[in-house]
Amino acid sequence: MSEFFQRNAEVLQRRWPALLERLLVEAGEALEVELVEGLGSTLSVSGIQLTSRHDRLAEARLQAQSLPAGSSTVHLYGAGLGDLQRVLLERPELDRLQLHLLNGALFHLVLQLLDQSDWLADPRVELAYAGDSLEIALPFFALPSELVLADDYNAKIRDRLISEAHLADNNRAFDVADPRLQQLLEDSLPLLRQDPDVAALFATQAGRDCYVIATGPSLAAHLPALARVRAQAERPLFICVDTAYLPLLRAGIQPDIVVSVDHKIRIHHLPPDDSAATTLVYMPMLDVELLGNWRGPRYSAYSSSALYARVREAIPRAELFVGGSVIHPATDLAVKMGASSITLFGADFAFPGDRTHTGWGDGVLGPAISASRHWVLDGHGQRVRTQLNFRGYLVELERFIAQHPQVRFYNTSRAGALIAGTAYDPDFCP
Repeated sequence: MSEFFQRNAEVLQRRWPALLERLLVEAGEALEVELVEGLGSTLSVSGIQLTSRHDRLAEARLQAQSLPAGSSTVHLYGAGLGDLQRVLLERPELDRLQLHLLNGALFHLVLQLLDQSDWLADPRVELAYAGDSLEIALPFFALPSELVLADDYNAKIRDRLISEAHLADNNRAFDVADPRLQQLLEDSLPLLRQDPDVAALFATQAGRDCYVIATGPSLAAHLPALARVRAQAERPLFICVDTAYLPLLRAGIQPDIVVSVDHKIRIHHLPPDDSAATTLVYMPMLDVELLGNWRGPRYSAYSSSALYARVREAIPRAELFVGGSVIHPATDLAVKMGASSITLFGADFAFPGDRTHTGWGDGVLGPAISASRHWVLDGHGQRVRTQLNFRGYLVELERFIAQHPQVRFYNTSRAGALIAGTAYDPDFCP
């Protein structure tokens, strides 16, 4: 045991003895570490530099500037080498600095190499594993290096932190000043005025079970069972996302409702030939050729996007929740229609088996599998490849589920991402 670790451990034993026990258990985890030198020095872990190698203190002061001045409480995700903690504790107005660990083995390593006892002993500091919480807290700063190095236990919180950090950038994709999007909205107005409000569907299926069907790779294995259920006289309501519609039809499964919100969806995604028995729920800016040729009932809806601000008053429509993916409004529709339970199919948010979607080739609906650089935990607790935006969609679905405790949510595959708030359906996922 190093002299530094002994000193640090004494503080931890006094203030957080249970946390120290967890750290000691993680002490055996091997980390690839090397010293990186410049004008100063830092550590590189698994090829990720923890801090600046030139001026750690200047970097910490710059990071601190992103947090609102005058805050009595600040949340810091990742411990780094202790620099940002010390800078924040210089603030006289700070009453509480909550430090959330993102990698226990990494923190244990730092405790062996550097004296951290000064800030650990500060009575304003609270220390916990990030994964002990279900949600992130504001205001926060997350150390970029530790977002990359977050371990499995803290991965859910890491995903929420990244989703929050990317929120402003994601919203720019739907900029109200974008003339292309404004023209799409203008083109859709005649049909929008003609089609009824999605609110007419609300509360029409009170107490009914509902299947919400997405297009993840795990859907393929469930198609025969879904076909059998669809043929039953009494069965759940089938709601699918737009890209799942064609794979379902090919398997002989006619969904009751298909939901589409993406202006990139075209008629080859939603061919109208066999659509008479399927209701289409859409948001403006969907391809007008697709809409005009749809043979089944159509219902229109809005999201909370500012894009619809100028038409809301003239053409009122109910809102469905959109968190970046069409699975969100499909699930929200099921809830608002009165579903007592919702079973998710193909909601993988990942690429199990190194496949991207059911019924579509690699890269047809988005980046190819070779472009995936991120991971989530699957239902077996193993890492499975994914895209960064998929992790954000997963976060928003989990938040939605948490806000609707009156509905039972089930998942049907352990191969895809673990979805917090769901149970595994024993009929489909033994």
